[in-house]
Amino acid sequence: MRELTPLQNLCFRIGAVLMLIGAAMFILYPMVGMFVFGIGTLMFSLMQVKAEYLGRDITLLRLRRQQLLACCCFVLALVMMSMQIHGWGPFRRQEWVVALTIGCVLELYTSFRIPQELKKS
Repeated sequence: MRELTPLQNLCFRIGAVLMLIGAAMFILYPMVGMFVFGIGTLMFSLMQVKAEYLGRDITLLRLRRQQLLACCCFVLALVMMSMQIHGWGPFRRQEWVVALTIGCVLELYTSFRIPQELKKS
């Protein structure tokens, strides 16, 4: 795995915290929560893409694809939040929670499995 610089690592962590705050804030202040979640998603996802895997281990490649799928789920959750607030598109209720949950489960799984696989190889 390509290591992130200290500044990129800080951006990654701040993005994760902003995503958490934005998702919680969406309950009381939907518009502000959506923007905070969006900024966090952008920071988190960009840094996740920057930390690419350059090896050829099939298991690590699969786990890396799952991480990128989790990032796509976070972006999809942001789009669904926007649809709920503005009332356009097919998702006008709390469907964004499903996309966010899927992304979180994938991200949690890969965050434990990737270090294990890196130790093996």
